[in-house]
Amino acid sequence: MLIDFEPGDYVKNPSKKEWGTGQVQSIIGNKVTVNFENYGKRVINIENVKLEKLYNE
Repeated sequence: MLIDFEPGDYVKNPSKKEWGTGQVQSIIGNKVTVNFENYGKRVINIENVKLEKLYNE
């Protein structure tokens, strides 16, 4: 699976919109650590959750 994120990018979890905007902290294998404005830091397995990259934050 191709990962289209790098640390510093802003993303949203479309299935958890209430989490708000998140900033990618790190990427290790298929795990992306994201700090969400309304939900804190979460480790997301991108094989199970599709994150949406934001381009104009």
